[in-house]
Amino acid sequence: MELTQQVPEISAYLTADEAIDHEHPLVRETVDRLRTETFDAYSYAVAAYEWVRDTVEHSVDSGDPRVTWRASDVLATRNGICHSKSHALAALLRAAGIPTALCYQGFADDNGDPEVLHGLIAVRLPGRDRWDRQDPRGNKPGIDAQFSLDEERLAWTIGPQSSGVDYPVLYKAPHPAVLRAMQCAEDRTQLWRTLPTAL
Repeated sequence: MELTQQVPEISAYLTADEAIDHEHPLVRETVDRLRTETFDAYSYAVAAYEWVRDTVEHSVDSGDPRVTWRASDVLATRNGICHSKSHALAALLRAAGIPTALCYQGFADDNGDPEVLHGLIAVRLPGRDRWDRQDPRGNKPGIDAQFSLDEERLAWTIGPQSSGVDYPVLYKAPHPAVLRAMQCAEDRTQLWRTLPTAL
């Protein structure tokens, strides 16, 4: 699949916004801590990815009803759905000067109707002429996502036999419909009713 930038300028994928608030002190503090354990952009990207994947619980797995959508809140509560965790990872990577985009997958039910919209990220590491998708959702039995540049190691793979879709657009900010649903939801139960199932 060929990924397409929503905005041609790579600098757009380094900016802060209301969800990817990488200028927040908690984000900067986390970046500084991760940087002490790494020696280049690649090792930092792996460390940031594993930190979000492994220390921020996916709220469906943990049963946490809170909805977090701003990166700094995700880091503070260590809680969030896939979209939230993607916002947090994007903030940690952008704060370190690594262009990061938001991207999405759609999954269908047995009838082929849209059911779930999954959020992940894509990174553009120095020296690479392509974007590489990464999925910080969090692992559990049956899911083994890993940071990889050689081949995608996402939580879910959409193949020719599946009824899902890999959306090719690389967004500089969360998709407006996704962000609006997250901002307006009082809890995760309400979010499941209002989160878009397709783009």
